[in-house]
Amino acid sequence: MTATNRDSHITVGLAPALDAPCERIALRHRPSLAYYSDQQASGRPLVLIHSINAAPSSFEVKPLFEHYRQQRPVFSLDLPGFGQAGRGPANYSPEYYAEVIETFLAQVPDQPVDLLALSLSSEFAVRATLSSPERVRSLVLISPTGFSKRQPPPRPFSNFIHPLLAGLPWNQPLFDLVASRRSINYYLSQSFMQQAPREMVDYAFATSHQPGARHAPLTFLSGKLFTLQAMTKLYGQLTTHPTLVLADRDPYVRFEGLDNFITAHANWRRGRVVPNMGLPHWEDLAATVKTLDEFWASLESSAD
Repeated sequence: MTATNRDSHITVGLAPALDAPCERIALRHRPSLAYYSDQQASGRPLVLIHSINAAPSSFEVKPLFEHYRQQRPVFSLDLPGFGQAGRGPANYSPEYYAEVIETFLAQVPDQPVDLLALSLSSEFAVRATLSSPERVRSLVLISPTGFSKRQPPPRPFSNFIHPLLAGLPWNQPLFDLVASRRSINYYLSQSFMQQAPREMVDYAFATSHQPGARHAPLTFLSGKLFTLQAMTKLYGQLTTHPTLVLADRDPYVRFEGLDNFITAHANWRRGRVVPNMGLPHWEDLAATVKTLDEFWASLESSAD
């Protein structure tokens, strides 16, 4: 999957989301993957993955990156179509994003990782783990999609909708509305108990106004990036890797099926940082890292 081809759309003048080195992995005939890293500390690598929306990036996981960089090797991915990664038209899909994560895990970390993903990227992280189980020790899923009674549209429907959203000449004006500063501020603030931090809104606006930025978000809006019946067809297949779900409230995600699922799957557990609206590491970093550290410590003790 790797290659040395040049992206047709590369970020121009976008400041780094994190104060850390950022590198890219070229992907054959697809936009590149970017990742930030701090490998000064020793220990098991932690890999962070942002959510999927109109303007995501590694900025979403910044508090976790900054906290853990002094304790262990930590990486933060910018998935293709977002942040410092390559942009432009591509066949964005759940399978593709899972492949991208697998490619990173195969090339960069030198041992199995603890993988942490936000929202819809949780589905990609689980797909990657199912395909390369030896490269992942554990997963943390924050406000994951796929546990709601409400299902995403079937793939044939989203395949029909996507060309309508992405077709010329209205795709850029449509995305400009979605990615306006007012829109970004409104939708980001729904994920906070009060108001989204100004610096997060500023970075989301900047990253959504890079060349080719519309392509991956419009695919997301079509519904093509969701897995139908993910709870049984995806999450239910992950039966060996310890998995922690942090879920309280979220304006965009529902968790009606989560508690029954946890009860039926011994390797899964649920944690809560209360209150939060989907980004607990921004609302209460101390409580969030306490929950994460207890989870990872329990894995070490069970291995003894």
